[in-house]
Amino acid sequence: MTDRIEDNPEIKPFQFLVSKENLENIMHRVAHFPWHEMPDDGGWDYGTNFDYLKELCAYWVNEFDWSTQEARINSFSNFKAKVDGIDMHFIFEKGSGKNPTPLLISHGWPGSVSEFYDLIEPLAHPERFGGNVEDAFSVIVPSLPGFGFSGRPPRPYGPRKMASVLNTLMTDTLGYDKYLAQGGDWGGAICSWLGYDHAKACTGIHINVLTMRHPDGPQTVEEKAWEAQFDNDQIMQNGYRTQQATRPQTLSYAMVDSPVGLAAWLIEKFHDWADVKTGCIESAFSKDELLTNIMIYITTRTFNSASWIYYGRREEGGRILSEEGHRVEVPTGCAVFPAEMLNWPPRSYAERIYNIQHWTEMPRGGHFAAMEEPQMLLNDIRKFAQTLRNKNSTNTSKKLEKHL
Repeated sequence: MTDRIEDNPEIKPFQFLVSKENLENIMHRVAHFPWHEMPDDGGWDYGTNFDYLKELCAYWVNEFDWSTQEARINSFSNFKAKVDGIDMHFIFEKGSGKNPTPLLISHGWPGSVSEFYDLIEPLAHPERFGGNVEDAFSVIVPSLPGFGFSGRPPRPYGPRKMASVLNTLMTDTLGYDKYLAQGGDWGGAICSWLGYDHAKACTGIHINVLTMRHPDGPQTVEEKAWEAQFDNDQIMQNGYRTQQATRPQTLSYAMVDSPVGLAAWLIEKFHDWADVKTGCIESAFSKDELLTNIMIYITTRTFNSASWIYYGRREEGGRILSEEGHRVEVPTGCAVFPAEMLNWPPRSYAERIYNIQHWTEMPRGGHFAAMEEPQMLLNDIRKFAQTLRNKNSTNTSKKLEKHL
């Protein structure tokens, strides 16, 4: 497999630079936020904790070094290319060895490409980190349409449409005939559609969240118990989801105007969805990690268009993969993290939606697996790819035997 990075004139190198004036404006608004009274007993129950947000903002103004984070962003090989009319950003790290496997990694909301910074080099160059060069991937990490460094789509795109755009990026733009895809959050939904709609090119998917549903619903006692628990758990999560799926535009006016407000909206999710005890968000994420992701949303002014994906999914028909009950037939690997906010169903239910060839139940970790437990996720992606290689090797041997 070859890529077209060097011989496709439509692919341009990209660097992200924030002007001094823009940074000063952001810092001024953070420093002069009109802090108001909050209930003394609120904690994290009513949303983002008041005391923690003040602490984070003080660090933001006095200690956070955006130039260091900006340099890290630009340390990767960033590119832009027109894909289906959208100015798509992506990180590309060519893997070591003679034939690295192309791997597309997709983020979700409220994340960005910054989630994967600790995975990119170990996936592309395992031999530099004590691994085997045979496990190398050529890693492609795009900013989703409307997110971060990518351009806006003309209207809200759901995960199915985004999957089409990313498949075009991998095949027409980068020139891959075959590739694997990995994702969590919206990336997991996008992977599902890649495996369902674009199986000719996307030959396997690895997901660390299950967002899709079967039209016949749960069948066993265990599956029905899972659905009841899932629905109960989601009651306190539906507010943001409903707002962004119905009136994202209205919300965006406040988010664009207030860096602190935007930070609060995102931080709540990192706290509530990670595998942390209440109030211990920094046991999973550093302040620098949180603020870098927040700053990507602020400096690119993409909160509104990033929220569109919820509206887009509603227009596409929601979580049902196929009304006829068809499943994703490409080999699927599942990394099941126990504190996933969208708690996993029993494997029996998942197997009616996916052709599961690899299933790992992790000892810990939550929704943001690439940031919370990067080594676990890294190892599982490798094991899944090894499973596929071994299966393909066995099938090739059997075909040869028939001709002998």
